[in-house]
Amino acid sequence: MQKTWKFKLGIVLLIVCVIAFLSIPAVPFLALENSTKITLSTVFFVIGEISFWVGGILLGKELFTKYKSYMNPKNWFKPKSGDLDNKSI
Repeated sequence: MQKTWKFKLGIVLLIVCVIAFLSIPAVPFLALENSTKITLSTVFFVIGEISFWVGGILLGKELFTKYKSYMNPKNWFKPKSGDLDNKSI
């Protein structure tokens, strides 16, 4: 399966989203003025949100929904559908 430029750009935007959101907690520890820290945190948040939604749109509804369900904590400890069939009792 050959990946189109839209798919690759969508993956890159989701990676940018993760980096932007992970950098927000580091901002208070920087040696900057408080107003600059607030502005920088806001910029990281906006970049993260925009890149998340644009990347999701480029990747498509099915792939976006699939990975969104992986991030839901309710689904983290549920057994996979095939796991129950393979276990011997």
